[in-house]
Amino acid sequence: MSLREKVAIVTGGGQGIGKAIAKRFLEEKMKVVIAEIDQEAGRETEAEYKNLGSIEFIQTDVSNEDSVKNLIRETNHNFGQIDVLVNNAARANPENLPLTELSLEDWERTISINLTGVFLCSKHSVAHLRKNKGTIINIASTRALMSEPNTEAYSASKGGVVALTHALAISLGPDIRVNSISPGWIDVSEWQKLANRHRTELTEQDHQQHPVGRVGKPEDIASLAVYFASADADFITGTNFVIDGGMTNKMIYL
Repeated sequence: MSLREKVAIVTGGGQGIGKAIAKRFLEEKMKVVIAEIDQEAGRETEAEYKNLGSIEFIQTDVSNEDSVKNLIRETNHNFGQIDVLVNNAARANPENLPLTELSLEDWERTISINLTGVFLCSKHSVAHLRKNKGTIINIASTRALMSEPNTEAYSASKGGVVALTHALAISLGPDIRVNSISPGWIDVSEWQKLANRHRTELTEQDHQQHPVGRVGKPEDIASLAVYFASADADFITGTNFVIDGGMTNKMIYL
């Protein structure tokens, strides 16, 4: 299952789930490019993880095609190949605004980052991934499958990611495998940049909502990303894998 010397791009890799995936890839002796719009977060993570291996931060706006082209060009120039693309960068639902108050600008910004960003990064990395029988891993969300009120933009974008995943798998196979991971409740509070880092005080009720007995951790998602990136997953493509501690399968009566 060796991933040694393979090159991965992790969008949104400066914080949260993306940061955890970047760390696990480095621990597998991969070379990692953090594509992150937040320069502070990107630089912090690059400095924090440089002792783990080869890591580089490239400031990137995944919703901007020129920025994405620069990411792919710089990665290929600096490392000579691209083996894994993790489309993780995303914008949270804007302030949980009711539908009647959600502006077209907010809607379009969420879609452009969360969904169009996946399209752009995939489109411009295909030629490089194809050379090495590479893989694309999209980070979707259980919000693609279930919702709370006032999450239309985020839920729609993540539903689009799931659909785009199986479409890409069919279009790009057999050379490139494409899968998505839909995290549930993942506590990323301690995986933020220093200015925003804190520890969320989770309650016993929070944990008990999950059949496994706890809220998720970014490491849970990173472990599956390593598997999808490896040759052990050679027969898996077009799937959406839910990691939520069983929460979406639990019937709740209040």
